[in-house]
Amino acid sequence: MRNTGNAAVTVHRERRKRQGFVRLEVQVRREDASLLRSIAGALADPARAAEARALLRERFASRKAKSLKALLADAPLDGIDLDRSDDPGREVEL
Repeated sequence: MRNTGNAAVTVHRERRKRQGFVRLEVQVRREDASLLRSIAGALADPARAAEARALLRERFASRKAKSLKALLADAPLDGIDLDRSDDPGREVEL
């Protein structure tokens, strides 16, 4: 009978895999377990999934790397002197 139970679990997991699900195991503190169950429930609920994903991505997803130009454009440059002096420096004999 044990083989029948294992076969049923295997069939169930294969069916879920075809549906696009992945098996995930996490270990969290006891007080966070209900929170993670609530998050998983919100992601599984079609009515709440889009909003839950948006909130989680906004807060926890890694930011895409910006180009150097975009980073410089976003940089706070208040109070920074960007003028160069016309002094060519010292004379060098080659």
